[in-house]
Amino acid sequence: MRNTLLLISIGMFLTSCAHKQTNKSTEQNTSVVKKPNIVIFYVDDLGFGDLSSYGAIGVKTPNVDKLAKNGIKYTDAHSSAATCTPSRYSLLTGQYAFRNNAEILPGDAPLLISTEIATLPKMLQKAGYKTAVVGKWHLGLGDGNTDWNKEIKPGPLEVGFDYSFLLPATGDRVPTVFIENHKAINLDPKDPLKISYETPFDGVKTGITNPELLRQQADNQHSQAIVNGISRIGYQTGGESGLWNDEDFPTLFTNKANEFITSNKENPFFLLFSFHDIHVPRLPNKQFQGKSTMGPRGDAIVQMDWITGKVMQRLEELGLEKNTLVIFTSDNGPVLNDGYKDNATEMLGDHKPGGPFRGGKYSSFEAGTRVPMITYWPGTIEPGESDALISQIDYYASLGSLVNHKMAPKEAIDSKNIKDALLNANADARTDMLEEAFSLSLRSKNYKYIAPFAAKNFPAWLKNKKIEDGLSKKPQLYDLSKDIGEQNNIAENNTELVEKMQSKIDSIIAISSLK
Repeated sequence: MRNTLLLISIGMFLTSCAHKQTNKSTEQNTSVVKKPNIVIFYVDDLGFGDLSSYGAIGVKTPNVDKLAKNGIKYTDAHSSAATCTPSRYSLLTGQYAFRNNAEILPGDAPLLISTEIATLPKMLQKAGYKTAVVGKWHLGLGDGNTDWNKEIKPGPLEVGFDYSFLLPATGDRVPTVFIENHKAINLDPKDPLKISYETPFDGVKTGITNPELLRQQADNQHSQAIVNGISRIGYQTGGESGLWNDEDFPTLFTNKANEFITSNKENPFFLLFSFHDIHVPRLPNKQFQGKSTMGPRGDAIVQMDWITGKVMQRLEELGLEKNTLVIFTSDNGPVLNDGYKDNATEMLGDHKPGGPFRGGKYSSFEAGTRVPMITYWPGTIEPGESDALISQIDYYASLGSLVNHKMAPKEAIDSKNIKDALLNANADARTDMLEEAFSLSLRSKNYKYIAPFAAKNFPAWLKNKKIEDGLSKKPQLYDLSKDIGEQNNIAENNTELVEKMQSKIDSIIAISSLK
């Protein structure tokens, strides 16, 4: 019965606007349905428990909660990896990050995504969409010898975006300028921007040499170039007229996104709104300071919610809401101490960023990738809650199916079509799902297997951050139906299942990207 209703719902979407709402809504049934606009809100470091609709304490997120109430709220949705660059790579390519050795990049890294491969925005361009990315990028720019004062390419425009307005990497790394399409904005040719990730510039103050200039104290890794009273990773000199102010992020990114929406209101569009919030350094705009009980981290969540509300407001004002699929999610799990002293731990109170799950960002435990996810499409998606096993790597094939794109043999080889689960809370998705961290993991229904850590030494810096990394030289197996907190390793008593799940990981690794 559920499958029949789903087929009827999708058929209605393809042929008419016959939304089952009020009589006023049914007056529009004779209009022709366009391809739906697609907006992905991609938050940074937002944990499963960081929204009030997911049980947050000490912070309210009414705008996102509205999406959850009127859309599908997912309880078992995952980023493909426990860190940002790998997750972003997989979202845009439909391939696991390990296939390209994708790891967290320095700010001067070359473009990670090959301009030769298929990408989500390229696919949507072929389907007639205008495409844009606004916010954090962190997938590399240029060819590795970038002069930031000249044209910067290849970049987002070469992998399928028609428009981009970016932080080149992320807020805690240089260069600390905005990049619009191929150019850093507001730079003065007489004061060229120079950056280095190896050698400090003579006479330039850093967080190490001048800690008295800092608004937040930082660890040694984050104690190099100082911009806006915050020390960053990497060295930088010049470019004073183009340096950003962190507190301007919410209004600037929101305006750029809304300008793109407005200019493309007559055409189908795809917007990837890639938040910097709630990544460090957390410097929310003055209007959000003190709006939570958790200090800058909580206030940054409030700021993120406000941005979401402003973009949704623009869709509503333009009459686009009922023809727009909205996906809201996060690039990985939460982290408290990630380089800066902003009282994230001290002011946490009873709030649990990872909800009932163990670990967080960087971790192989469940909170490393289990994140909030909501789909929202008034008149097409019925409100509900879904326990389907979802991976962001599947957005590619699913959205391709939505726009009637026929996948090529070499395209998005790890992405599965789970479109039904994006549109219907009662539909199933995956039974098996790979998760990437410092070790690979596999979910098989309610079982979670973490492969042994293969490298010689454990990353010491994870211990310094007091993160439960989930790493072990021994195999780990957890039954999440009985042990949601992953406290009882049952691998020794289930060797056959362990071998089966390791074999599944091995078979995924063996798939060639050329296949």
